[in-house]
Amino acid sequence: VVKTGADTEFGKIAKNLAEKETDNEFTKGVSNFSVFILKVIIIFVIFILVVNSLLKGNFLESLLFSIAVAVGLTPEFLPMIMSVTMAKGSINMSKKGVIVKKLSAIPTFGSMDILCTDKTGTLTEDKIQLVKYIDIHGDHSERVLLYAYLNSVNQTGITNPMDTAVMNFKKLDVTEYTKKDEIPFDFNRKRMTVVVESANKETYMITKGAPEEIFQCCKFYEDNGTNKLLDPNNSSQLIDRYLSLSSEGYRVLAVAIKKIPDPRHGYTVKDETDLEMLGYIAFLDPPKKGTREALEKLEEMGVEVKIITGDNDLVAKKICVEVGVKIKSILNSHDLHQMSDAEIKHKVNDITIFARFSPDDKNRIIRLLRENGHVVGYMGDGINDAPSLRSADVGISVSNGVDVAKESADIILTQKSLHQLKDGILEGRRTFTNTMKYIMMGISSNFGNMFSVLGAVIFLPFLPMLPIQILLNNFLYDLSQVTIPTDNVDRNFLAKPKRWSMKFVRNFMLTFGPISSFYDFASFFVLYIMFKNFPGSFQTGWFMESLATQTLVIHIIRTRMTPFVQSRPSKYLFISTIVVVALGWLLPFTPLGSYFGFSRLPFEALMMLVGIVIAYLLTVELGKRMFFRKYFDLQSQ
Repeated sequence: VVKTGADTEFGKIAKNLAEKETDNEFTKGVSNFSVFILKVIIIFVIFILVVNSLLKGNFLESLLFSIAVAVGLTPEFLPMIMSVTMAKGSINMSKKGVIVKKLSAIPTFGSMDILCTDKTGTLTEDKIQLVKYIDIHGDHSERVLLYAYLNSVNQTGITNPMDTAVMNFKKLDVTEYTKKDEIPFDFNRKRMTVVVESANKETYMITKGAPEEIFQCCKFYEDNGTNKLLDPNNSSQLIDRYLSLSSEGYRVLAVAIKKIPDPRHGYTVKDETDLEMLGYIAFLDPPKKGTREALEKLEEMGVEVKIITGDNDLVAKKICVEVGVKIKSILNSHDLHQMSDAEIKHKVNDITIFARFSPDDKNRIIRLLRENGHVVGYMGDGINDAPSLRSADVGISVSNGVDVAKESADIILTQKSLHQLKDGILEGRRTFTNTMKYIMMGISSNFGNMFSVLGAVIFLPFLPMLPIQILLNNFLYDLSQVTIPTDNVDRNFLAKPKRWSMKFVRNFMLTFGPISSFYDFASFFVLYIMFKNFPGSFQTGWFMESLATQTLVIHIIRTRMTPFVQSRPSKYLFISTIVVVALGWLLPFTPLGSYFGFSRLPFEALMMLVGIVIAYLLTVELGKRMFFRKYFDLQSQ
């Protein structure tokens, strides 16, 4: 026993999983937006309270009005809209074999622009078969198979598909051998060793693992039954044989032994020296059908696939070429360990294959990709994938993966298929887009309302809207938006990853907020002329104009195309917005109107308000076209 508890590899994984999980891209975006809106609201509300108190001389009335304004400006339905949208997305994804464990992972899934994955089971069929067992000359060798089998059948560590392939290839009778000890596999040594005793009491150390690691432990090689000393010339031949197999797409393990003349109890890594190289066992895992098409689709969707594998670069390159992965460059673990984080960050975007990587190496790459501004997904199903699943923005496992991997993942696929990923990504983008519709609608009207209220407080001798009217307006407006999760999403929103951009939010607010304020001030001007001595009529008029403009604007900003012609809303969104506006405009003419302080407006005033609403919507449509022409790709950065 060399390590116990937290110092073991399992202990390190457990410690990593116990650490606080980092926020994903979507959660960070919501948090930043919330802080931004909170700061803006606090500044404006305090300013309105102070100015209104000084000008009107009624602090209590000013306080109530300011509180109502604060409530009206707050997008309080955002959590509900997000939850309903993501829940709907989760249901749709489950129908396509994508099970969501963490709702906030859905929009992050849609924002993902880099997917890191192993090639086994993703690019290949995950049906590893032993196809060759050869000596150093490349000749068929039953002796190599025997010792490889003894190594595999006696190991008790993590289940390895290659060990399974060895044991399934042929059932050998090894009852004459007795296991004496074991040095388990680890990702630093990349090899594992067993010690066995034969029936004639001869003890052998059998080591199997990555050829480059086995070579370092060997002093001899077997040549036609003769033990010979390794020299630079035949060492080069051994390496060439290994590289030749790898370049053909075979996953290769080297097998070496050592006869122990003086057996003892207990062996360590220090004993893995002076081994005798026997030969190689080679495995084949054929490329998965349909992978090329899935990769092409992901590329069209703006998702780059990076392969992080424990295999060497030649094997990984061979498979990637066969399935159509566009390889920019390759980085192996040896070179990685010679580089600083700054050097890797500079190069990592242009690397497609990461070869011979350990779990710690994977974590490092995922972290640096995220620091470079990418939204990173990681797909894995093994015990050692658990830390990487936690480190990524969105962790993806499969239903037949180990429990700890599924526990660490945000999303679970019923099949390890890139095709299922495609469906999940599209649903994630729908969820993100519909969430952003509510936010864009809110900031376009709320920011305008801030300036409108501020101007009204300064220039009007009465409140532009009663506190109860502000709250009713806000309630009806939010009520109309509960159907946003059902809305249709244009194809151009699904084409590329979209992500939170506070720059986009600010620019949108600064563009459409003033448009809203302009038409509010136009309404103030006309209403004040008509109802200078009738505050109730003025307040009713602005209530109706404000409700109509901020409710109906969703039909303009929900699409970058021509509304109702090139892009139609869902029937539920259309009905909810029309019903809410109709209800708000009819309310002043009902007995309930007086309860809210409304007055009945003359026909001329109603027509004037209709004209202002139509002019506002047309102006927003024009502004939208200009805005997206300038800031089209801002959310894709």
